[in-house]
Amino acid sequence: MSRTNTPPKSRALVIITALAVIIAVAWFVIAQSNSNNGADFVRAEEAPSIEGQPVYGDPSAQVTIVEFGDYKCPSCKAWGESVWPKLLEDYIESGQANFSYVNVLFHGEESLLGALASESVWQSNPEQFWAFHKKLFDEQPGADHDSEWITEAKLLEVAEATVPGIDPNQLAGDLSSTEMIARVETDMTLVDSFDIRLTPTVMINNIIISSPFDYEAIKTAIEHELKQ
Repeated sequence: MSRTNTPPKSRALVIITALAVIIAVAWFVIAQSNSNNGADFVRAEEAPSIEGQPVYGDPSAQVTIVEFGDYKCPSCKAWGESVWPKLLEDYIESGQANFSYVNVLFHGEESLLGALASESVWQSNPEQFWAFHKKLFDEQPGADHDSEWITEAKLLEVAEATVPGIDPNQLAGDLSSTEMIARVETDMTLVDSFDIRLTPTVMINNIIISSPFDYEAIKTAIEHELKQ
């Protein structure tokens, strides 16, 4: 899904205002065509940092797959249902690649709430993060995804279903905590540094996949990186 012009509300405005200064001096991706193998991708100057990000699989794997996603994005949900299982089976379970997720805030306050809740779960119960992550996408309405559905009540419902013993008061507090907002700011810095305009955007190390649903292009990029 493409970036909209609607700015996130309340604290999201603070995030974006702060990032405007960062963006003015930040480096931007200088992508060049990958002419070595003819795959449908371009290269950035470097791979996004996954320090402090949730990582699925072997952290020392040769290949890192990064998804820039938004819990409000229907294409992200579809990608998680169609492409992610193939990556898991073909590369992640074998230890050849790992996977990391970076929050994108293209849909305003709900995107921000989902991102803050995911950061809270990642910090307090990292072993349950991926179950929470999947369940939150599962809860996205199929027919009317633009309706308001990421609410504090929904986030607590998803957390209680996937994170045994979670403290609901802590989760509620984290939705407005300075620490979690700072973590989301880190994600948004990556989003702007790599000029992310669509969700999902998928990167294989420093390779930006032009079409995230083109599994053959993703495989080609991974196989290329495994030979390096």
